[in-house]
Amino acid sequence: MVEKREYTGDYPEKRLYLPGPTEVREDVIQAMAEPMFGHRMDRMTDLYTTIVEDTKEFLGTDNETIILTASGTQFWEATTLNLVDEHMLVATCGSFSERQANVAERLGKSVDRIEYEWGQAVKPEDIRETLEEGNGKYDAVGVVMNETSTGVRNPVEEIGDVVAEYPDTYFVVDAISCLGGDFVDIEKHNIDAIFTSTQKAFAMPPGLAVCTVSDEAYERELEKDSASWYGGFQRCLDYYERKGQTHSTPAIPIMLAYRKQMKHMLEETHEARNARHQEMAEYTRDWAREHFGLFAEDGYRSQTVTCVENTQGIDVAATIEEVSEEYDFVFSNGYGDIGEQTFRIGHMGEHTVESIKELTDAIEDVAGL
Repeated sequence: MVEKREYTGDYPEKRLYLPGPTEVREDVIQAMAEPMFGHRMDRMTDLYTTIVEDTKEFLGTDNETIILTASGTQFWEATTLNLVDEHMLVATCGSFSERQANVAERLGKSVDRIEYEWGQAVKPEDIRETLEEGNGKYDAVGVVMNETSTGVRNPVEEIGDVVAEYPDTYFVVDAISCLGGDFVDIEKHNIDAIFTSTQKAFAMPPGLAVCTVSDEAYERELEKDSASWYGGFQRCLDYYERKGQTHSTPAIPIMLAYRKQMKHMLEETHEARNARHQEMAEYTRDWAREHFGLFAEDGYRSQTVTCVENTQGIDVAATIEEVSEEYDFVFSNGYGDIGEQTFRIGHMGEHTVESIKELTDAIEDVAGL
């Protein structure tokens, strides 16, 4: 039986270096405090059309875009229900890609896995070989672009180019922990649906999920007898086309925060934001090589989350706790079975090389490096 632990609000502020949620600008937080209004008012149409069209501009896509009150997990379910009749191919190389496969199975789909050891990346040639052997049986291929548990960045561009050779197979990309901090050309590489959550590289409060949808994926859903109700492409996009709103009650305060932050992102530009994340990733990797090791396969390392291999055998949990107590910085232990073998630093959102260096200096101090 869980006992109630009263929330008091009297907690020290901690700077977040997690794989998400991440730091949020003060003016973005303040944007949530506007007076409430109805989600069927013209004001809501102004708000929702602004964030949808600004998102398309930022991502550089003409594909339709859905923003729903949900976590990114919603689009694991929705894309599977909307695009897969029976067979799905999922490449697994960590906890979240394994979960993508598990979700599809839970929804009653037949899932074939291409399995890699944790820390290894998905290889396009393996996708090609499996699709060729499948002889057209797969309705969709699912790949996690940024495997948060291992710090692997999968080559979704090359994989998308392979899937494009199979026009009856749709390409679904989970970019939850990297979109907005790692550039990908969605249409050039045949990505039918790519989705994220706002609390990661978008640097917004949690609570919204974003998905872009190709025309082909939309048409595919129209041909199906069943699809997701809440995250159905047709239901969401047709309502947007008619009303400029969401079909169900949205989290208005978070959308107000989204509007404010997306203006910041547009001002910075996608190219500059991508370059800043590259710089943070390179600094963090260099630091990890100097003091520890890198868990992810060489050449396939994340631009938003570095998984550091604990080659020095430090007490990861104790180090995290002491850094939090002494410096008010919070980073993450390793995930699951590699909890003490690794730790993870999130360098995404509004962080800079300078702010990441403050964390690594703190880790060095506490760990006696």
